[in-house]
Parts: sequence; structure tokens; C-alpha cells
Amino acid sequence: MVGYDPKPDGRNNTKFQVAVAGSVSGLVTRALISPFDVIKIRFQLQHERLSRSDPSAKYHGILQASRQILQEEGPTAFWKGHVPAQILSIGYGAVQFLSFEMLTELVHRGSVYDAREFSVHFVCGGLAACMATLTVHPVDVLRTRFAAQGEPKVRRYKGLMDCAKQVLQKEGALGFFKGLSPSLLKAALSTGFMFFSYEFFCNVFHCMNRTASQR
Repeated sequence: MVGYDPKPDGRNNTKFQVAVAGSVSGLVTRALISPFDVIKIRFQLQHERLSRSDPSAKYHGILQASRQILQEEGPTAFWKGHVPAQILSIGYGAVQFLSFEMLTELVHRGSVYDAREFSVHFVCGGLAACMATLTVHPVDVLRTRFAAQGEPKVRRYKGLMDCAKQVLQKEGALGFFKGLSPSLLKAALSTGFMFFSYEFFCNVFHCMNRTASQR
């Protein structure tokens, strides 16, 4: 079960163990999906259509973009900006799962609601995602700008510290929180529904297994 389990025999780990598990899950996931994230950002930044029929389009498909990036920039390009991305994923995973654990425990101890209710998981999941998003959003801004750098002519940042310095000098502290509002809304809804659905289907499967065992 994800989150606090109020059952006497429930499997509840320490807060440190929850944070570590969330961090490691974020680290592994980010390492595996980084190439697709880089391609996605290149697609989003391309003004031309993603089509072979457009002669000015640099990228027009996932396989073609992968070959192009590999030929022009080498295999390390698929992990461009990976350090800030890993900081983002590790921090996000730790804060999200730890917050969710603490919030569901708080609901169980301080209210009449059952911590395993679907609505509780939806609300606590959404709040946990907002906390995680707010915590790591500055790193997400740096990560996006790093990954967007492709050809040398558009390479603006020498490193993570240089990127942070330029953002602070040119845009101020608020530059690290660009796009925060839609990010919070997206995180709250997607994560809330994810935890809601997870608990819902776990309950469905539990009921099915219990019914089958009683036959």
C-alpha cells in the first residue's frame, strides 16, 4: 500500500525509508526516460511542423530525431541536463512520497476519515504533488533550459551554475518559477487521480480475491 496503513498489521516504513524509496524510484525512472524527455523538448521547441513534407523541419519523427541527435551530438546528448534532471527526480520523489505518507497519517490520526478512502488518496496525492513541484520547480526550469540546448549556435549555458546565474541576473528570482501555476495544477490533478486509481483498483482486486477464496 502507498501511504499510511492504519491496519494493525499494516506495513508502515519509517519516514526516512519512505524518502529513500521515493528518491531511488525517481533516480531510476529519470535515467531510463531521459532520452525521450530530450526528444520531447526538441519537438516542443521546433517551430516547423513535425513532418517530412516540410523541408525546413529538422525533426519529423522519434526514430529520425534519435538518429539526427546521435550523429550530430553523440550519445551523451540524450542525457543533456541529466544532473539537474536527476536532482529534480530525486527531490521530487522524496518529497512526494514522504508528504503523501505524512498527510495520510495525519488524516488517520486527526480526523474521522479512513486513510484508505479513495477521496483521501486523491486529496493527499494532489497536495503531496504540489509540495514536491514547489520544492523542485527551480531545478525543473534549469533542466528544461539545459535540455533545450542543441546545436552550438544556440548553446547559452556553460554549466548548471552558469545557467542559474544568468537566470538570476536577467530575470530575477521569479525566473526560477516560470510556469509554476500550470505545473501545480497538472501535478495536483495527475497525481491525485493516480493515487486515487491505485487505491481504487487495489480495493477492487482485494474484494475479488476475497470473494474467490470464499467460494
